[in-house]
Amino acid sequence: MLRWGARAWAWAWAWGWGRGLGFCPAGLGPGARPRNVVPSMAEGLRAAVAKRLSGGGEVLERPEENGHQSKRLKRDGGEEEEDQSKRSPKRKIVLLMAYSGKGYHGMQRNMGSSQFKTIEDDLVSALVQSGCIPENHGENMKKMSFQRCARTDKGVSAAGQIVSLKVRLIDDILEKINNHLPSHIRILGLKRVTGGFNSKNKCDARTYSYMLPTFTFAHKDEDVQEEAYRLNKETLEKVNKLLACYKGTHNFHNFTSQKGPKDPSAKRYIMEMYCGEPFVRENIEFAVIKVKGQSFMMHQIRKMIGLVIAVVKGYAAESIIERSWGEEKVDVPKAPGLGLVLERVHFEKYNRRFGNDGLHEPLEWTEEEEKIAVFKEQYIYPTIINTEREEKSMMNWLNTLSIHDFNSSAAEMQANNKNSKSSSDLEGSDGCGDDSD
Repeated sequence: MLRWGARAWAWAWAWGWGRGLGFCPAGLGPGARPRNVVPSMAEGLRAAVAKRLSGGGEVLERPEENGHQSKRLKRDGGEEEEDQSKRSPKRKIVLLMAYSGKGYHGMQRNMGSSQFKTIEDDLVSALVQSGCIPENHGENMKKMSFQRCARTDKGVSAAGQIVSLKVRLIDDILEKINNHLPSHIRILGLKRVTGGFNSKNKCDARTYSYMLPTFTFAHKDEDVQEEAYRLNKETLEKVNKLLACYKGTHNFHNFTSQKGPKDPSAKRYIMEMYCGEPFVRENIEFAVIKVKGQSFMMHQIRKMIGLVIAVVKGYAAESIIERSWGEEKVDVPKAPGLGLVLERVHFEKYNRRFGNDGLHEPLEWTEEEEKIAVFKEQYIYPTIINTEREEKSMMNWLNTLSIHDFNSSAAEMQANNKNSKSSSDLEGSDGCGDDSD
């Protein structure tokens, strides 16, 4: 109901409704005009009341007593539909992402630089085009409280990346976002979270996998045919024995760059690490290594795997793993990034506190597991397999192991690295203030 002044309603009744019913106040005949009423105001009142009574869809202005028009009260249907997304409520959510990292320079967006394309470049563009965020939020991601759980490195893929942000909860939001994304980047799930949720700070642990051809573990003196090689039980047991050495808390300063042995942030806790049973794809046998830890520094996982490979192939002694946790500098090779995949991120503490509070869901993705598996089979595994066959990234890297010096003394290594820094890395942060692959 419009709130007009009492005087305005009186003249509206007298001049509009009274004439429409065939009577007027005393002293006003047909065609007469009430005294002391501004003509434009009276005519405006009559027109406004007539449109109100007829239910017209045009804009209705609210007249003021001074004869001026003010607030717009109703819009036509076209404008209402056009602004639907703008009126949708903004809420804090998380998105479950899967992507193939080939051709991208990692996950994190490089603001102000279009030279190196990242996964977030395509994601932000899709969010803007779908109407989930305003364009200026795409230019300044802090405005939508955007945070990714892990900064994946160049070429690294993900099957369970999580990003948190504020969006407009438009209808069919996942479908609309995916319509503006390339097929090798998908949003597989969405859940509401608490207003202060931050995907990097609330994450308890991360699980990565590393897919590699099994000929990688063949001894350096063995003549290997890539397609003919099959991993035997004894070698797989040795691999798992070495991978198990990483479990627990250790000083991984040798497994990243620019961190010294005294840097407390170099200590990391590994919950599990193992290699699964081999399988054959495109006539080549592959295996998948899985590792779960609280957090990882840049290149840490690739160096952990690289050092185990060097030991299994006979380039380094088993004792080098334990020696690498000491203060001396150890030459640790870094395996290729092609096979690395962010499998899953864990929010166990958040789930215990908010997962069953009646307002929020636990951040578990059981219903999306089938979609995750399908995406990996369609985009991640074929990319790893085909790229390995075409570019032979693992075989080329294996040929470089012989140039590493796994027996250098601490003094020699320190002399070679006297200019190395002990400050924290800034690139590739996994969301815990440090770095991840």
